[in-house]
Amino acid sequence: QVQLVESGGGLVQAGGSLSLSCQASRITSSILAMSWYRQAPGKQRELVASISSGGSTNYADSVKGRFTISRDNAKKTVSLQMTNLKPEDTAVYYCNVEVDSHVEDGTYYRGYDFWGQGTTVTVSS
Repeated sequence: QVQLVESGGGLVQAGGSLSLSCQASRITSSILAMSWYRQAPGKQRELVASISSGGSTNYADSVKGRFTISRDNAKKTVSLQMTNLKPEDTAVYYCNVEVDSHVEDGTYYRGYDFWGQGTTVTVSS
């Protein structure tokens, strides 16, 4: 069974830094994009940053210049370095891994998303 294990969340003061990491295991198909999403209380889940298999990155406007996403294809990990954190960055952060195919309960999926359990980031003012 595929697992995404996130780590690195916590409490930090505004202006501080945190680094999140996500380890994917038991993935046998090709990994396409790896991403971080977040969901603040009362809000919808939103994309924070993504990185393609070739290393192309995409960031939400609200985090550009402050967050950096990276990945290690050999280790199947994705990281998010967050600097100059703001109270509005407070949320549960989720790791997302997109694969090219997946079989589950006998059903073949062309393209599939796996999600981590989430890690909480709290930024105090």
